[in-house]
Amino acid sequence: MISVLFAVLTALTNGAASVLQRRAARTVPDSEAMRLSLIGHLLRRRSWLAGIGLVIVAAVCQAVALATGPISVVQPIFVIELPAALLMAGFAMRVRLPASLSYAVAAMTLGLALGMVSAAPEGHGAAVRGAVWIPALILTGVFEAALIGAALGVRGNARGALLGLAAACGYALTAALMKDAMARLQGGGAAVALLTSWQLYATAAAGVGALFLLQNALQAGMLVAVQPPLTLGDALISVLYGVTLFDERLRTGWWVLPELVALGLITVGSVVLARSPLASGTAPPPPRRLR
Repeated sequence: MISVLFAVLTALTNGAASVLQRRAARTVPDSEAMRLSLIGHLLRRRSWLAGIGLVIVAAVCQAVALATGPISVVQPIFVIELPAALLMAGFAMRVRLPASLSYAVAAMTLGLALGMVSAAPEGHGAAVRGAVWIPALILTGVFEAALIGAALGVRGNARGALLGLAAACGYALTAALMKDAMARLQGGGAAVALLTSWQLYATAAAGVGALFLLQNALQAGMLVAVQPPLTLGDALISVLYGVTLFDERLRTGWWVLPELVALGLITVGSVVLARSPLASGTAPPPPRRLR
């Protein structure tokens, strides 16, 4: 229950941060795409700095969640980031959500619940054994390089979607490294073991890289193109890390059918919500009145 609670808190803060970062990233000219100067432009935006503050809070909550629960449980909960952010934005702007958005929120919530019940993830390993990280890091690097290379060859929403998936992979890797680092807190000399573990510093590097990719994704394409691969990619790749690195288990067999239904509900809900003006931090236009 502790891991679920802090995972929900992480999703709430990350969702709000994503909207704030989106508003700032859209003000950056296309000429700054995939350059470090992009961060320089964003540092002058108050909304982006506020988003970074929320990201830091979310990172602390995520560390607690991963230290107390399986990655296959914690990371999929983050699919509620976008619906939570839109609900908060609507409340802050005193805007009533249209029926379509309410249905999308319900679809994503139902999809998450159905997916968790169907998959029933179980955690068995607290830390990664031996040199298992070596092939995992190599395959991740190759996958990231392929996505970034493909993104550089296109523009607009296609680039945003590819970089969004690359960012999702980066965030999933960050979570896996963070969980492995937090496992060092168990036993004697926990603090020293944590501070001397390479996983702790790799977590910071992977997190910064994922953040950079996300800013470029948000700058390149519309949120409706970026959010679905970001949402689903983070959850699915994190589950893959959980199964291959931490010996976590998921239900298979006929349970795959409701799991696919859950993915479909989450995908549709994510697309509908990402199309909303609230996802960019603006109020939707007032409904037309019939004369």
